[in-house]
Amino acid sequence: MNIDKILDEAITSDASDIHFVCDNKPRLRIAKKLVPIEDSEVLTPEDMSEIYDFLVKGKLDKDEIFNNTRKLDLSFQYKEIRIRANISLAEDIPVCTLRIIKKALPSYETLGIPDIVSKMTYETQGLILVTGKTNSGKSTTLNAIINYINENQNKKLLILENPIEYKHQSKKSLIVQKEVGKGKDSLSFSDGVKNSLREDCDILVIGEIRDKETMQASIQMAEAGHLVIGTLNTKACAETIDRIINFYEVREQNTVKYMLSSLLKLVISQRLLIGTDNKLVLVPEVMVVDNLIASIIKKESLNVSEIEDAIQSNIEKGNIGLINSLAKLFIEDKITLNQAKSQIEEKNWEILNRTLMQLKIQKGRQ
Repeated sequence: MNIDKILDEAITSDASDIHFVCDNKPRLRIAKKLVPIEDSEVLTPEDMSEIYDFLVKGKLDKDEIFNNTRKLDLSFQYKEIRIRANISLAEDIPVCTLRIIKKALPSYETLGIPDIVSKMTYETQGLILVTGKTNSGKSTTLNAIINYINENQNKKLLILENPIEYKHQSKKSLIVQKEVGKGKDSLSFSDGVKNSLREDCDILVIGEIRDKETMQASIQMAEAGHLVIGTLNTKACAETIDRIINFYEVREQNTVKYMLSSLLKLVISQRLLIGTDNKLVLVPEVMVVDNLIASIIKKESLNVSEIEDAIQSNIEKGNIGLINSLAKLFIEDKITLNQAKSQIEEKNWEILNRTLMQLKIQKGRQ
């Protein structure tokens, strides 16, 4: 099969991902929709083995990792385009998912990232988290933040990723990028975080905080006087706090709450929707950890609704509630009302309607 042709079509079509699944035609994800490549044949087990060989390129260490763990993450260069690949198994046949990394990183401004995020990067110590579900654009936002710091601040950034996506060149800042994994620059995220204490970095960037050990190392790094920026797979700011606390045993949770209340500076949770112009639109929710939210985090029983209410009612601090974000995008004609409603529970539709009325009144006064 002509894999190069499929890669070329994906790049030309501005696809974000390519899916190779046995008994299906290759599919491209374009603006969140899965589109089959019509002039391709249905993939056979032999085709999947060929794709596996194309990705692994005969490297015995990668083949060994896949055979031992039944999964493999890697990245490679194709015609100056970086591609991230994941290989797994389904019914003992390889399944391959490829993510195309844009050659040019979108500018900070065009992504729609709120201004409060760039302001918070000037903090000298603490924890900033970028969260969202899979395919919500976390990596793009994270790398846009790195690029913003690189262009505007004189800092040393140590970046831990698995695998490395965007290649950053040092500008005003000094950039060190390390790939995490067996046989890579660092064996694990937690190992990389612990070693960063000896590397005199100002800002540590963690591609994904996925376990207690990495979370604990990140907190210790922030406690030691560094700014730590990381990502988590959670869909909302309040849920992020709950997720972090639940990394720990019950007997440890009160301690963690106090540490979070003092070290956590900002959480940005994001979603991507297909806008009215058929382009992807960023829907941000932002939580600035002020005294009010810090006091809620420290409570013995964490109340997610209480955090959501605090975000929604304290916009003057830089908070952006999900409902406010959706309402603003609807007023700007970037999404439909049905799309806005689909992102919140039905009990909050009345709050959305009131917010829309307030924004319309404000717009009419301008």
